[in-house]
Amino acid sequence: MLQHLEISLSNTHLLVAGVALVLAYNIFSTIAFNAKLRKLGARAPIRKSYFPFGLDILYELISLSIKDQNYELWINMFDKWCPGQYTIEAGVGQRAILTADPENIKAILATQFKEYGKGEHFHKDWYSFLGNGIFNVDGQLWHNSRQLIRPQFVKDRLSDLYIFEEHVQVLMKNLSGAPEVNMLDMFFKYTLDAATHFLLGTSVNSQRHAQTAFADAFTNVQRVQTYIARMGPLNWALPRNLMGFYESLKILDAFVNVYIEKALALSPKELEEKTNHDEGYTFLHSIASYTRDRRELRDQLISILLAGRDTTACTLTWTLYELSLQPEIVAKLRQEIIDQVGLERAPTYQDLKDMKYLQNIMNETLRLYPIVPYNVRVSLQDTTLPMGGGHDGMQPIAVPKGTPIAYSTLVMQRREDLYPSEVSGFPPITKFVPERWYSWTPKNWQYVPFNGGPRICIGQQFALTEMGYTLVRILQRFGTIENKMGGVPAGIHADIVLQPSKTVKIAFK
Repeated sequence: MLQHLEISLSNTHLLVAGVALVLAYNIFSTIAFNAKLRKLGARAPIRKSYFPFGLDILYELISLSIKDQNYELWINMFDKWCPGQYTIEAGVGQRAILTADPENIKAILATQFKEYGKGEHFHKDWYSFLGNGIFNVDGQLWHNSRQLIRPQFVKDRLSDLYIFEEHVQVLMKNLSGAPEVNMLDMFFKYTLDAATHFLLGTSVNSQRHAQTAFADAFTNVQRVQTYIARMGPLNWALPRNLMGFYESLKILDAFVNVYIEKALALSPKELEEKTNHDEGYTFLHSIASYTRDRRELRDQLISILLAGRDTTACTLTWTLYELSLQPEIVAKLRQEIIDQVGLERAPTYQDLKDMKYLQNIMNETLRLYPIVPYNVRVSLQDTTLPMGGGHDGMQPIAVPKGTPIAYSTLVMQRREDLYPSEVSGFPPITKFVPERWYSWTPKNWQYVPFNGGPRICIGQQFALTEMGYTLVRILQRFGTIENKMGGVPAGIHADIVLQPSKTVKIAFK
């Protein structure tokens, strides 16, 4: 009996000692970490957590995300924990910084570009989907990817508007006569057809033969990836299999592998002899002449298809949604189109540039609905952010190596304090008013819908050209864009790209 008591006491002592060591380790680690922060810079206001590992923050994040209230989450967090400021510390399992400050975004994307990147954890979390594609790598791998892709987006290729014309004619036929259409679904098919034609040389013709399996898989992978990103270090607990993540990836891979095999059927000599002026020369030919590694080809294709399909489809949907609410804007835009090109002639690249009201409409859409509303970088070394630290928010923030920085162009571009006051006659910042762009130019880094710095979107002109061309052709064909949503707002749903949370239903006449 005494022997059992001794063993019990011994185990109790070991347990107490173990707990004491863990507590001591945590205390000394916290002291050392805070000392390191003080050497680097100041602290930003802290969004306090009342549970271990920030589980209460994680619960709030996921629950509001499910309700499509990510924007409200950010706004409420800034209002509660740092009124008047737009940079805060919060974390799920580790310290992270959230910011909607233009000076911090400028530092991350440009002036301190080499100090911030995607980082190892981001690369690991997104590898199943994007692999070593351009959006998932840093350093030399990123530089190589950009140099590889850039030739496909030079001006002479962007001016090949016949690619858009072929598919916009099918789009308008599908829009014509229907009592109402699901605008996002229509544009997903249209941009997929245009993107595969431009990048692969052959369209999948999803407007005629719906590629529902591919589209559904693409959407599901993005949905799961969003949760993976938001859960941070705790994303290991996400039931990827139950959410259909890996099955969806198989569908994506099967889709692109068809085109990869066609490109690799050409010998290296045949690929080398092709140039970007040859008929049928594609993005895939370009990268297949650089590498015959199927995984690398797959990663770059998936990355560019993501950018080419989803971003443009969602931005066009937002534009048509806003136009459907304001017939006077439709009438004004249609008149500009008639004056510039008439109702029959297809617009040229220069026509699109010369239509100022058209450009204003696209700018206003991207101001209110920046296509990538939330983004993440990681500090690649001990560094700082220029704004948000100290009691007044004007001191540099300490950023040790490995710190995640989330930044939101959606929040920043809707900040009332960054615009002229309404008293001066400036339209309310939440209203869709293209006319504001005639007399107003945003200050540097307060309007960055395509990001900025060395990683500025390489397909920016492709997207703007496709959007402008599509809007012109639709308004040449239809005089009325009628909203069929019964007064229900579109809402905001943020996965990788920003899209309406409700079905945008429109009728064209």
